[in-house]
Amino acid sequence: MAHVHSVNVGAVVPSRHTSAGGTAIDKRPVARIEVRAPGARANGLGSGVVGDGIGDRRHHGGDRQAVYAVAREELDWWAGELGRELGDGMFGENLTTAGLEVDASVVGTRWTIGEAVLEVTGPRVPCRTFAGHLGERGWVKRFSARGRTGAYLAVVAPGVIEPGMPIVAGPSPAHGITVPDVFRALMGDRALARRVVDAGVLGEPQHAELAAKLRG
Repeated sequence: MAHVHSVNVGAVVPSRHTSAGGTAIDKRPVARIEVRAPGARANGLGSGVVGDGIGDRRHHGGDRQAVYAVAREELDWWAGELGRELGDGMFGENLTTAGLEVDASVVGTRWTIGEAVLEVTGPRVPCRTFAGHLGERGWVKRFSARGRTGAYLAVVAPGVIEPGMPIVAGPSPAHGITVPDVFRALMGDRALARRVVDAGVLGEPQHAELAAKLRG
């Protein structure tokens, strides 16, 4: 059964891998988290997880990137590829799931976890902060080639989430556009970009930026 394997938070610490000066990508397991909609990226609360840090609030956080989920199975796959242990939270995720195909999720699908309701909004785009955290040569290129990025989620209804709680995925929207589809669109696949833009599954300004690329 799909369930929460771990819940993870991080504090902002100095880092030379980001122009923002600090990052909270190093997330560690905790007993429980409380999620709520953080508001706009520019002037909201940052993370959708109470007590979780956001180092670069220009590019991270806000309602459409309130919570980040990665499948434990994906961490295990990468552990085998890299020949090292990858603990829960190692990819900077707030939710480490088990038994759930996070990377097959259709954008707009809602997950119910206890009283909390989360909505899949799109992929994580890797950056040099992520690469610096992992310390793996060519990490952004390797992660992008794999194309299984985990999913960002919006908080539709607040609640407390603990390890072991079941995750109930609701019906998938009819457009059928998955998180990997959006990632490939953002990475330059024009056919997928047209589908994504036409379906209107992205928030602003990402929708406008992708539409502008198609016009260019």
